[in-house]
Amino acid sequence: MSLVQFNRTLYRSGPAALSWPRQVRAGWWYQLKMQAQSGFVVMVSLVQPLIFASIAMADQQAGNRTLPLLYYALGAGIMGIWSTVVFGCGGALSWQRHQGMLEPLVMVPAPLVVVLLGITLGTASVGLYSMGATLLWGWLVFGAHIHLVDPLAFVLAAVVMIVALGLLGLVMGSSFVLYRNADALSNALEYPVWLVCGLVVPLSLLPGWTHYLAYILAPTWGIESMRSAALGGDPWVAMLWCVVASLVYLGLGIVLVGNVERLARAHATLNFQ
Repeated sequence: MSLVQFNRTLYRSGPAALSWPRQVRAGWWYQLKMQAQSGFVVMVSLVQPLIFASIAMADQQAGNRTLPLLYYALGAGIMGIWSTVVFGCGGALSWQRHQGMLEPLVMVPAPLVVVLLGITLGTASVGLYSMGATLLWGWLVFGAHIHLVDPLAFVLAAVVMIVALGLLGLVMGSSFVLYRNADALSNALEYPVWLVCGLVVPLSLLPGWTHYLAYILAPTWGIESMRSAALGGDPWVAMLWCVVASLVYLGLGIVLVGNVERLARAHATLNFQ
């Protein structure tokens, strides 16, 4: 059964408001399985973060840096999650278009934002492979001491960050769907966000004007909350700001998806030939 057929079945099985959570869950599971079978996603979420984590941790050991190895391992893991989101959200919609499935997804009774939300959350969840892989790699190869000061807060921070990135992916996906060169736009967004959000280097080493960009991006608060929970500190303030960012992304995503759907119907731009 395809995602379109499953969405229609769920929508007809009960009141619309009650079927929407099930549609999001179905879209999440469908996308999770699809992304896990992609060789490109495996490279982005597993291989690439290990390369950057190795460079960062080798540099830390050679330069006798004061920051612990776990600091860099977490940053590299979230780098992989962001790469999965930025490529997966744009790429997933492009894939649906190439397969001729985007138009049916728009025509199903469920709101398009509900369909896209399941896809983007599933894409963000695939990035958790990056986190587990970099932590295991740091422990096995570099002898990183994987000790979490507050394991419960760490897990909660990871969940909040995944949801926030999924909602940010909803915002990106709602605009990527109208562009022919969505992949080029994804490439342009990957590395700057790594730097601005403090995933590669601490924010204190970056110019002051970059901090204003960092504060509106969920990875900034997500990595700060997870590092605080793992290494010691107060993770709750950063986690709260991550939740606030999620709500902003959700509201913006609903508006953008509605506008995109209206323009796509008016100008017939869903299918680019």
